[in-house]
This record gives sequence, structure tokens and C-alpha cells, in this order.
Amino acid sequence: MSTMNKRRLGGIGAGAAAAVMVLTACSGTPDGGAAAAGGEDAPDGATTIQFWQTQYTDEENAWYEDIVESFNESQDDVHVRLTVVPGDAWEQRMTAAQAAGNAPDLYTANYGNIPDAARTGQLHPLGDLISADAWSDLQENVHGMVTVDGDEYAYPLLVEPSSVLYYRTDLFDQAGLDGPPSTWDELEEYAEALTTDSVFGLRLAQNANDLGWSTWGYQYNVAGHLPISDDWSEPAATDEYAPLLQAFQDMFEAGSLPPADGLGYPDAAPFGDGKYAMMANGSWAASQLLADYPELVENVAVAPMPTFDGGTGQTTATLGGWSLVVDGRSENAEAAASFIEWALAGDVENVLPFFEATAYSKVSPRESVAQAISETPEVAEVNPFNEVIQEEVVPYAEPEPVYPYAISLAMGEAIEAAMQGTPVEEALAEANRKIQTEIDNNDLAGTGPGA
Repeated sequence: MSTMNKRRLGGIGAGAAAAVMVLTACSGTPDGGAAAAGGEDAPDGATTIQFWQTQYTDEENAWYEDIVESFNESQDDVHVRLTVVPGDAWEQRMTAAQAAGNAPDLYTANYGNIPDAARTGQLHPLGDLISADAWSDLQENVHGMVTVDGDEYAYPLLVEPSSVLYYRTDLFDQAGLDGPPSTWDELEEYAEALTTDSVFGLRLAQNANDLGWSTWGYQYNVAGHLPISDDWSEPAATDEYAPLLQAFQDMFEAGSLPPADGLGYPDAAPFGDGKYAMMANGSWAASQLLADYPELVENVAVAPMPTFDGGTGQTTATLGGWSLVVDGRSENAEAAASFIEWALAGDVENVLPFFEATAYSKVSPRESVAQAISETPEVAEVNPFNEVIQEEVVPYAEPEPVYPYAISLAMGEAIEAAMQGTPVEEALAEANRKIQTEIDNNDLAGTGPGA
């Protein structure tokens, strides 16, 4: 497996975790996971904690391994054993383990799954197991993403915006374009102007799964809401979404938005390989470009995705990311929480290497860590895209939605259908039909956060 292939999908948030098959491990244990750290014998009398980690990039995996080893060396009371689980095997393995009553004590979780898992007893509350100082260090909006009915059920490691516009300044100059587009109408015009025999104007998500989650920010921007009512009682894929679907249809028809290239939305390789003049991707794409395409970086700039009305300071992305949780049936919840506090909520120096290793392409939800990163002089040199993303995208991003992914997929399928020629009105009507079916089949009405 190449370095690039192992790196490319590591920064995906909840939507991508639900929609994209993440890379399999290069080697593994007999049960399908890859033992990474903490496999040595535990000290006498120590409580052993089983920790499952979703497989990420090489750099992130190394940080998890190091933090587990450091924690185990720091004391003799709790011993953590880490297992790395391939993303495409995660759901099957976790479901089977929970059904058999032998789920790991501790595991990685994305924000979108936390509310439902908390309310159904799959997660252990952490509010009283982690210090008040640790909770107060979290940025308020991210604290809300891990709080359900007044208690905390996860401690976050990172957040990352789902949509940032990366563009080739050299190709813009050649086309006589000055700066990034500010509206979707301009985005369409720029994409067409930048399209040549060898370069496509724009790369967006290209299939229904990726469209389902990568467009959440655009959905907020064009309609001011998501395609289901706040109390989840009725579909809301209204005509307000028509400009978004029409834009995909128009650019696809013009040839500036090409047919699928077979790679998922989170992969920046097609842009890095020079096949596109603009690319929408998450903040995580910066680390791939910096690592795999350093010669290209001087000709790349970033901006918030354009808005439909041309205004600034609006939502164009959602915030996803990863946290640590304790299983609701763990018999060692207090010990597992002690590792979470030490690794994620304790000494800033424990966490800083994670952000350094990922080229500062992710955002710390801890105010103390964010402050330390801001005072690190080499950040701008390491990641020249960081300042724009931190100041112009992250502050306006909404948390990713927590409704069942089938709702998002219905919208993704509608956008894909419109892109391929289905009349926009028909595509939205079909999305509403599918969302209503999901509401009915799963008794969602009245269970939403706005109920």
C-alpha cells in the first residue's frame, strides 16, 4: 500500500465515515484488527482497557500508538491495549461485539453518532468521570456536540470543516481570473473558463454517498436549513434547494464538472495530479497536498466555498471530527475515562504532536491547545492554508447533522440525479418521498433536537 493511499482518507468526519469505505489495514490480528500498542503484559493489579481505534492516516495512527504507550508508561494502575480497526470493517465488528457483550471499553467515535448512541445506552456518560476543568477548556459549540440531555458522552480530539475551496492560482492567472469566486454563479462561470482539453474546471463530490455529506454546508447556505424539519416530523427538501441542484446540473452539462473519476471526495490526488483547476474538499486535504504534492503548493490558494448570495461570513461547511467514548456496558468506565482525560484533556504537550503530525490541517476544540498552536511560529510555514481556514471557514461552520444518514443520502441521490439530467423539481420530490419513508419506518417524528 503506497504512502499516499494510506494517507488520503484519514481526515474524514462522520458523514464520510458513514459513506466512504476507509482503507483496510495492511496487516492484522486474527480477528481483523491491527494491534498497534499496549499489547505487552499489564502490570500486576492493573485494570486492562481495550481500546479500538478507527484506522486513519499513518501520521495519526502513529500518534495514537505513541499516546497509548506513553500513558501505560506513566503509571501502573491502568493498562490500555490498542487495536486498529479498518474503516470498512468497523460497523460489522462493533455491532457483533456489542451484540455479544464484549465491546471494547473505549473507542473512537464521530460526532454525528453520539446523540443516538447516548440515548440508546450504547455510551457511558463522562460528565462526572472527567474533570470540570477539562470540559471548560472546550470551545462552546464543540462542547454542545458531545452533550446529550445535559451530560457529556465523548471527549473531542479534533474538528475539521467539510468544504474548503482549493484553487490553482497559476491557472487562474492564465484564464484572466482574479481571486476566488464569491457566488455559485461565479463558480459556474470560473469552472467553465478554466476547463481545457487537459484540465477540468472543478472537482466536487461525484456520487450520491459523498454528495450526501459533503454538501451539508451548501444546503445550509442555499436554504437556511437541512432537508428535514427540526423535530424530524416531515421532509423539508423544498424548492429553496433548487439553485444548488441546478448548479450541479449546469456544470455537468457544460463539461466543467466531469463524470466520476472513481476516487472519493476526500481524496485530493486528482487535484494534486493537475487534473482540476479548483477543488472542494475538507481541511484535511491540506495535509495530503503538503505531503504528496509540495511542488504544487506555491500555486494553490484556499478560500471559503462561495455563497449563493455572494455574502461573506456564512455557513458553507459543516464541522465533523473524532472523539473518544466509553462503551455503555464497560465495567471499567472510570479507568477508561482516566485515559481519555490524560491523553486528550490533560497536558497540552500530549496533544500538540497530533496537530503537528497532520500539518495543522485539523482544528483543536480545546481553547488551550488552539492557543498553543496559534503561538507556534512555524504553523504558517508548515501549512500556508491554515489561517484562511481557521479565520474564514471554521467560525461559520455548523455542526454536522445527527439525523440518520439515510436522510443525507436521499439528498445526495437527488443532487446526483439532477446532475445527470433529472429535472430539479422531480429530484427534490423524490428526495422528499424517501425522507418521508425514513421518518415513517423509523418513527422519527418528534425525536429531533427541535422537538
